[in-house]
Amino acid sequence: MINKTIFLVLFSAAPMLVAAQKSAILDDYVEEGLTNNLSLQQESLEIKKAMEMIRQAKALFYPRLTFAPTYSYAAGGRRLNFPVGDLLNPAYKSLNELTGKNQFPTNIENVNELLAPTNFHDTKVAVQYSVYNPEIKYNYLIQKTLLSAQEAKKKVVENELRYNIETAYYQYLQSLEAVKIFENSGLSLNELVRLNKKLVANNTLTKDVVFSSEYEVSKLLQQKVEAENTNKVARAYFNFLINRELTSDILVDTMLINSGNIDFSLNALPGLTDQAVAGRQELKQLDLSIEASRQAVELQQKAASRPSLFVGGNVGFQGYGYTFKDQAYMVGQVGLQLDIFKGFEKKSKIQQAKIQTDLLLTKKTEVEKQIGLQTTQAYYDLLSATEAQKAAQDGLMNASQYFKIIDSRYRNGNVLLIEFIKAQNDIQTARLQQSINKYDVLIKKSILNKIISEP
Repeated sequence: MINKTIFLVLFSAAPMLVAAQKSAILDDYVEEGLTNNLSLQQESLEIKKAMEMIRQAKALFYPRLTFAPTYSYAAGGRRLNFPVGDLLNPAYKSLNELTGKNQFPTNIENVNELLAPTNFHDTKVAVQYSVYNPEIKYNYLIQKTLLSAQEAKKKVVENELRYNIETAYYQYLQSLEAVKIFENSGLSLNELVRLNKKLVANNTLTKDVVFSSEYEVSKLLQQKVEAENTNKVARAYFNFLINRELTSDILVDTMLINSGNIDFSLNALPGLTDQAVAGRQELKQLDLSIEASRQAVELQQKAASRPSLFVGGNVGFQGYGYTFKDQAYMVGQVGLQLDIFKGFEKKSKIQQAKIQTDLLLTKKTEVEKQIGLQTTQAYYDLLSATEAQKAAQDGLMNASQYFKIIDSRYRNGNVLLIEFIKAQNDIQTARLQQSINKYDVLIKKSILNKIISEP
């Protein structure tokens, strides 16, 4: 029975050389994450917000039509006092007496009016159109460039999310495989306990071997519980990334679990570096930000040296009381504005925009060097992980052969229990190490793909 259990353990660890191809199950999960992830949804909302900013900038090119009625009521305050009645009434009276006619009024009242108009309305429709304004034009261009930069930022988040989902999936599979390894080791140790009890019953061994083997079973149970907890956490994190219930089941790619070494072709480092620099969305985002900064420089230069010109007018009614009789009016306007002096504010804004451009250019150079360093590190990390994977596979094969020999000798009474347990622990450790290294290769490959922006 113990040989059958050992055969199952070794068969599951048999090396298989597979091409490093995309997992269809994982691809589906990546697409689900790109659709449902909350961080990516926030980036989509940022893009929509940037699109609205473009619409707002574009709206400034159109005429502005406004309905603007006002009504004024005043009480108290300064008054205009002018004794027009006292001055004119005596003169008009004398003129009437001289002419013998009653041609001139003699009951004119003195003026005593509030300076603030009361019961006064101005009901109008105002129109204004900017004929030329460099700030409107360049603001629109800047907003379009910033939208493209925001779209590039979203692709950066997509690339990072794709890597996180792939890594989380590999970690989940590795934790699941670790649980199975402990389960298979448990079968082997339980069989050892049963064997030792038989040998003790036949007076072949003393009872201490049973206690010792049962102690090994209890230690393994503790390791298995820890592995199961790790698996639950890995499952929760993966479901979090794709915005599902944390306890949702995850489909398992059996080809990845049952595979041994993961093999793939890898281009030369200089070609990968060039590909990374050419494809990284972070650089595209910086290029677009630099373009927007240069447009801001032109905006400030044109605004400082060129006037803005607009035309407009008002049509409506104006007067005391809402009678609308003999209150109609129309006003046409042509406006020109050019700042002659504002305390060198315009010059400072131009310089500030130039400094921002230089800052972004320096940042781009730094990011290019960082990408080169990241590519180099990821490349050699992947090569090292591949070599470690091959070494772990060889170690597992050697541990398996050694365990077969120790198992045979133990059953014949030629090996102490401590040697058998050591061989059992060695094959379990080798199996765990082979599993860790196998998924480490996949994770390192995913890191390199993220750096060179390869889906």
